[in-house]
Amino acid sequence: MINKELLQPTSIVVIGGSNNVHKPGGAVVRNLLSGGYQGTLRVVNPKEDEVQGIKAFHDARELPPTDLAILVVAAKYCPDYIQLLAAEKQVRAFIIISAGFSEETHEGALLEQRILDICEQYGCALIGPNCIGLLTRWHHSVFTKPIPTLNPQGVDFISGSGATAVFILESAVTKGLPFNSVWSIGNGKQIGIETVLEYMDEHFDAERDSKVKLLYIENISDPDKLLYHATSLIRKGCRIAAIKAGASESGSRAASSHTGAIASSDSAVEALFRKAGIVRCFSREELTTVGCIFTLPRFRGKNFAIITHAGGPGVMLTDALSKGGMQVPPLTGAVADELKSKLLPGSSVSNPIDILATGGAEHLALAIDYCERMDDIDAIMVIFGTPGLVKIFEVYDVLHKKIQECLKPIFPILPSVSTAGPEVQEFLKRGHVNFSDEVTLATALTQVMKTPAPAEQSVVVNGVDVPRIRRIIDGMADNGYILPQQVHDLLSAAGIPTVPEFVSEQKEEVLVFADRVGYPVVAKVVGPVHKSDVGGVALNIRSREVLSAEFDRMMQIQDATAVMVQKMLKGTELFIGAKYEERFGHVVLCGLGGIFVEVLRDVSSGLAPLSYEEAYSMIHSLRAYKILKGTRGQQGINERRYAEIIVRLSTLLRFATEIKEMDINPLLADGDDVIAVDARIRIEKGDA
Repeated sequence: MINKELLQPTSIVVIGGSNNVHKPGGAVVRNLLSGGYQGTLRVVNPKEDEVQGIKAFHDARELPPTDLAILVVAAKYCPDYIQLLAAEKQVRAFIIISAGFSEETHEGALLEQRILDICEQYGCALIGPNCIGLLTRWHHSVFTKPIPTLNPQGVDFISGSGATAVFILESAVTKGLPFNSVWSIGNGKQIGIETVLEYMDEHFDAERDSKVKLLYIENISDPDKLLYHATSLIRKGCRIAAIKAGASESGSRAASSHTGAIASSDSAVEALFRKAGIVRCFSREELTTVGCIFTLPRFRGKNFAIITHAGGPGVMLTDALSKGGMQVPPLTGAVADELKSKLLPGSSVSNPIDILATGGAEHLALAIDYCERMDDIDAIMVIFGTPGLVKIFEVYDVLHKKIQECLKPIFPILPSVSTAGPEVQEFLKRGHVNFSDEVTLATALTQVMKTPAPAEQSVVVNGVDVPRIRRIIDGMADNGYILPQQVHDLLSAAGIPTVPEFVSEQKEEVLVFADRVGYPVVAKVVGPVHKSDVGGVALNIRSREVLSAEFDRMMQIQDATAVMVQKMLKGTELFIGAKYEERFGHVVLCGLGGIFVEVLRDVSSGLAPLSYEEAYSMIHSLRAYKILKGTRGQQGINERRYAEIIVRLSTLLRFATEIKEMDINPLLADGDDVIAVDARIRIEKGDA
């Protein structure tokens, strides 16, 4: 729970506060004092009479009633302090800086649980333990530095790691990124990242509150809550970016399907962020750069003008933007010619616009003004360091004025943070941000541009026979991979088309089916999970004699129980898979099929149930999307049909949660249709 005593305490006591500002207890007191806390500040220290000018209490029992207590004492003492302060001193909010709890030992976990029980009993808010504290405009209850610039329109930053929060703040302050609050939740025993987002969502005031949230997440304990409140905040006008650490899995793990080999907790995180509309970042620099992007005016287009006085950075920025799917269109025509005539001889206006190392403030102003007039330019990027030839203060003064005047966003890239340090700092003090590295900016901007809007949460049931799906699932008695006919029935109930097929252990029945559908056909062994690995697939069989021989061969394969025969079809091989991830639900994957799914691992993920917009976003995010659209004279696939099948599969999973893993690989696609050729489904039923 988050209460007024935590956010706006009229009195604060630091248990373990000291005169040594090089230790957490002293540093917390220092930061509270230097931060201008307006309430009553108290300190408990049994050995000191005065702490940093504040009269110290030797015993917590001597304290008057207090709103918020910050504990900086050994873990073993914390529960008793909490009990005393909550029961006798009406403390209703606690920040526990101390470590030595569940992150270290079982005994520490027991101490942590006792603290939570006391807080729940008395209705107290609890931040931590094992955190750096809470930083707001009301009180600076942290023991670390740096303390960033705080203002109501700054960033709300929530971190699951105190040390990482400090490093992220270091990265942010060098860019001029302002903050509104910093939440270090530590072990998050009561208040986790999801809880903070919930509070921000339920109490959101569009006129008063920050609209930028940055997250560093080590554990998603409640994905549904994170999804709901992140989505809600974004729809209210906020923008959210996050790092999810610890998502990779070292080494390869044994899996019985392509999906099992590819899907992971990282796939689930990717899917969750995509559904919520959260921009995913992978480093501190990327997160703080995205935060800076969020402080600039929004724009919808992808066309950039680059103004520089150094050719190399302009070229590198152009390459990075192009790689991310954005454009740096050439500037031509009368307007470009007019601009060139006003710049120094030798200047280039082709885009990037190079005003040369000798170009000064007036040339930068001209270039910005012309870009502002060009209809096919959506945003402007200015690269300007110190060439040692012009007065940088004047250049940055012009840049400051143009950022205020122009309707188009201007991205300042000021690389000379050392040689022009005073000039850059003066620019930042005027309320601006700085993207000192152009490629980092382009990478972060790519993440922002490719992140879709929050998805609709409704389940698409059109074309899906839910009652039939439940009858099929309920009729299954055993766990594990289900029979081919059951797979076929489930896909049919979901409205997913399948190629005509027949399964039998009798050769004559297989031959009769092939005669009826016509050659060529495909034969596949039934029984072994990985058919290709054991030679259990034969393609393009064109005669009865060859099919008969293949049947005999396949029935000799270990674990073979029957042979499946299908009409041979042609088309682009696609893949759809799904895996159930604990707490997240079903993660749906799509990509190229056949052997490419594991070789290239070019897949995108979504969290079931999926909307059509999400399905299209998944398809478009594939690196192989150009192949699906059709390239070099090849016909593209029926993209609408592929998206429809992805959505229907996600609906099947929504109503058949017993499905824990499945592959449809391949689906064969052409310009007309997409048809499932091979599929495997594994179920787990609690009563089986």
